[in-house]
Amino acid sequence: MAQPPSIFEWIGGSAAVGRWLDCFYDAVEGDDLLAPVFGGKVTRAHRDGVTAWWSEVLGGPATYTAEHGGYPHMMSKHLGLDISAEQRLRFVTLLSRAADEANLPSDPEARSALMAYAEWGTRIAVANSAPGAEPVPAAPVPRWGWGEAPPYEPS
Repeated sequence: MAQPPSIFEWIGGSAAVGRWLDCFYDAVEGDDLLAPVFGGKVTRAHRDGVTAWWSEVLGGPATYTAEHGGYPHMMSKHLGLDISAEQRLRFVTLLSRAADEANLPSDPEARSALMAYAEWGTRIAVANSAPGAEPVPAAPVPRWGWGEAPPYEPS
């Protein structure tokens, strides 16, 4: 059996990830709970950096590691934010809605993989953002896979 495509490839590459995250951050800017975390405006540089992060996590090129400093840099962005459980859930919810708005593939396998990473990553961010947190100082950028449900391809 042939190796399945990466999630990155399956959903449409960096253009699709960027479209998705632009929809997401547009929603964040209008959200009373999350906008303050980002100073009310999410810059193009922030959007592009997070697009590079998600692209790398989902199996795309290691641009975030090469150009932004990898895991240590991303982890440092969450220190001291004290992200609440309510903010975390809203973040994940807006990511899911944005995937629909950005017309990402809607098959259950792709959405399950995307939202599984969103759940895992946001819970790590909450832990790393807590007062007095001592996160692991260095780790590789995670590479998220399909888990239990590889992409469905009818025979």
